[in-house]
Amino acid sequence: MAPRFRVTYATLSADNDELQAAYEHGLETAKSWFGSTLPVYVNGEERTSGETFEVRSPVDTSVVLCRVHSGTQADVDDAVAAARAAAGDWAKTPWADRVAVLRRAADLISDRSNELAALMSMEVGKNRLEALGDVEESADLIRYYCTQMENNDGFSHPMDTIADRETTRSVLRPYGVWGVISPFNFPMALSAGPAGGALVAGNTVVLKPSPQGSFTAAKLFECLRDAGLPTGVFQVVPGGDEIGKALVAHPGVDGLTFTGSYEVGMSIYRDFATRYPKPVVCEMGGKNPAIVSRKADLEIAATGIARSAFGFTGQKCSACSRVYVERDVYEPLLAALAERATNLVVGDPTDRDVFVGPVVNAEAVARFTEAVAHAREAGRVVAGGEVLGKNASGAEGHYLAPTVVTDLPTDDRLFRDELFVPFVAVAPVDSIDDALRLANDSDLGLTAGFFSADDDEVQQFLDTIEAGVVYVNRAAGATTGAWPGVQPFGGWKGSGTSGKAGGGLYYVQQFLREQSRTVVA
Repeated sequence: MAPRFRVTYATLSADNDELQAAYEHGLETAKSWFGSTLPVYVNGEERTSGETFEVRSPVDTSVVLCRVHSGTQADVDDAVAAARAAAGDWAKTPWADRVAVLRRAADLISDRSNELAALMSMEVGKNRLEALGDVEESADLIRYYCTQMENNDGFSHPMDTIADRETTRSVLRPYGVWGVISPFNFPMALSAGPAGGALVAGNTVVLKPSPQGSFTAAKLFECLRDAGLPTGVFQVVPGGDEIGKALVAHPGVDGLTFTGSYEVGMSIYRDFATRYPKPVVCEMGGKNPAIVSRKADLEIAATGIARSAFGFTGQKCSACSRVYVERDVYEPLLAALAERATNLVVGDPTDRDVFVGPVVNAEAVARFTEAVAHAREAGRVVAGGEVLGKNASGAEGHYLAPTVVTDLPTDDRLFRDELFVPFVAVAPVDSIDDALRLANDSDLGLTAGFFSADDDEVQQFLDTIEAGVVYVNRAAGATTGAWPGVQPFGGWKGSGTSGKAGGGLYYVQQFLREQSRTVVA
């Protein structure tokens, strides 16, 4: 087996020859999988009755990675029924035994990280290190949730006593069947994370992955199955929006986690509960600001903003897409950021030196093209703005130049709308107060960054900013780079429904409900 190295989003500048060789070994393995036809997984069985759709690589759109049987309404019904049938025994399984299974699954994900990362690079366009980070984050999310169960003794705690011969315990118990709807941009971490939290808590899971993440989801299923997860505890029903809607509408689903856009998340939040309230955890978008003080180290600021704005081509809900700079340092910061954007290597993300791969599809290219046209008309394009279309090998793909724009009104829609492309808008401000006001003037509140050497300014930012994940003076990523057990990841306002962040101290409890147990001897 090729050696394995631990990569996190804070170490994406790593350039280790053995790490790179291990990834290349994994790429050869992943390529051997291409051309597969993937089934629906219900109750451990492979189903192939639904129509198939193609998953093409955004790296080279001539490459068909796999064909996938889409789920049907009958598959959704049967998946929920199978999960319901397995729920009782899985909930009764001692929590330590559930932890053991999930830890084995996490270890398998890590053991297979090179081939899984290479597959992810081809399926969604992540560069080598970002893909390795996504895979290892998936394993660490599962491990962290196992640790939370262990640290809280399975969430069973004695309570006070008010009568002789009477004892009471507070016990958190699983809901039953949990649905997970995951996005393309973190196809492993945002499937394995919520599924792992739900499973270790004792729920069974039905996963509906993004179509452009179906291959990765099938490999996650294999890791869980090979770790010994009982049949029926985890189902995978791929397909388009209609399958997601069927899962949301199904009366047999007791709880749901959705990661995606604000508009879709809010509709699910409003519509999921019918007969009685049910938990729904919606992780939604971000229009994430970075603020640069005149007292900032501009080299650190420009580096952190560029990494956050253009990492995974801006297709992160945490990507930095707007920057407010105190006027005294606006021009030098803008120049430094434009220089970094221009010097980033764009191309095939499986190549060692590439930082910016393709966007996921033609719709993203169209959003980018329209945004650039608007910026040219209403402001100024400082760097980028081009649709590149091909990589260095001449393969057709969805390649875009990292783009920096300025001279737009601060109420322009490019400062408000989430684009999910490699595009950042910069504006000068007269004060930190003005920057904070503009930063908070959004329905979204996921991540934010600040750059200053002044302790009082830093504290003002921390006390005032309306975002769930914040970073100060972070060259590794102005608004991106959370890691399980290090930076809990979750949004405020329209960016999240629960206020409990993934990879944090309070996440697993969302998959459980409290029962007070009083027994008189």
